[in-house]
Amino acid sequence: MTRKQKTKLIRIIVAAVLTAAIAFSPAEGLLAFGLYLIPYLIVAYDILLKAAKNIARGQVFDENFLMAVASIGALAIGLAKTGDFLEAVAVILFYQVGELFESIAVGRSRKNIAALMDIRPDYANVEGEGGELVRRDPDEVPVGSVIVINPGERVPLDGVILSGTSTLDTSALTGESVPRDAAPGNDIISGCINLSGVLRVRTTKAFGESTVAKILDLVENASSRKSRSEAFISRFARIYTPAVCGAALALALLPPLVSLAMGLAPAWSTWIYRALVFLVISCPCALVISIPLSFFAGLGGASRAGILVKGSNYLEALSKTGVVVFDKTGTLTRGSFEVVDVRCAPGFTRESLLEAAALAESASSHPIAQSLQAAFGAATDRSRVAEVTEVSGRGVRAKVDGRVVLAGSARLMEDEGVAYVADEAPGTVVYVAVDGAFAGSIRIADTEKPESAEAIRN
Repeated sequence: MTRKQKTKLIRIIVAAVLTAAIAFSPAEGLLAFGLYLIPYLIVAYDILLKAAKNIARGQVFDENFLMAVASIGALAIGLAKTGDFLEAVAVILFYQVGELFESIAVGRSRKNIAALMDIRPDYANVEGEGGELVRRDPDEVPVGSVIVINPGERVPLDGVILSGTSTLDTSALTGESVPRDAAPGNDIISGCINLSGVLRVRTTKAFGESTVAKILDLVENASSRKSRSEAFISRFARIYTPAVCGAALALALLPPLVSLAMGLAPAWSTWIYRALVFLVISCPCALVISIPLSFFAGLGGASRAGILVKGSNYLEALSKTGVVVFDKTGTLTRGSFEVVDVRCAPGFTRESLLEAAALAESASSHPIAQSLQAAFGAATDRSRVAEVTEVSGRGVRAKVDGRVVLAGSARLMEDEGVAYVADEAPGTVVYVAVDGAFAGSIRIADTEKPESAEAIRN
């Protein structure tokens, strides 16, 4: 709970306890009015202040004004005739409870969504003048510092790569499962994971301005708007409230004035009392109270089922949903690479093609290389491989059993003058050539979770 929510909860509890104590006390008349006024002001002062501020701005008729008029009217009826002030406090108490519960549910959902992202870096390795590394909080690293990012670590700050080559897992930021190559001079953004080589990076932004900080801020603090049902109360109040107030005023003034004009004694107190009764019963308190509570129940129920909804407007939108768009990576798919198709050129078999590619990539820790080795299914004998050269952004060249093997992108084939057969199917395609002759292509893709189809059907 936030400090504001805790304060509101304390006010509600204190007001409820005081109201219960006064209700069971023998106090009557002005003494009861004075006592009930204490819990009333404790729980209603912010509503009264908002109503007063809105009136000053010319925005008179909203739900705050409606609640203020109804509760003050109930106090006036108790003071003038019934001596009962409990309803005035109870109406405001219920309204505040509904608002608090919805606020808690929305806040909890936002924090849970931010926690699920899990992209906030824990530390940064800052390089000192002597080359030593000091682990510091990303918040404390000034712009222009040199940081070192080891394999497996999350990039803590935005910057420019000074030295080192690697591949980056950006799926948590972009939803794209294909790793991105990183080389000196490239920009690098915080939140992604360094998969292979050691990188030296000069920071270009403070943590508060970095990509990961902005994403987390957007996710956690993007304001949820009120639902159309809740917003309707405000629009409804702009028309309904002046109409009710005008009718109540007419009820209090016109009958006595007509009686006066006819020469009869005007019953001012009777008609003012009736006007107050009309004012109080005309306030749609049940509507104003029940809508936030209904949305709280919906948000809370969804959260317990593992569905995080950011606000009442989004929950209401679900009732009208016709099309659902799913994030693919890590949601419908595993978020990891597997070989899904192997196409061999004449003279090559699936086994020989996978063996050549796996051996050529045996020295690499790149996820694509690992998936090739997993598909080959046997331990690779590194002694069969020599003269391994990584061609930046294109692939690898190696000698396997004395034969030159190329494994990489279409651009590698084109650069080496290899006539290859393009594979246009979705996924990452590794083209393989042996001694300048095209051997085939291996398609690697993110694979679907076995339960995805059933989840979508449901």
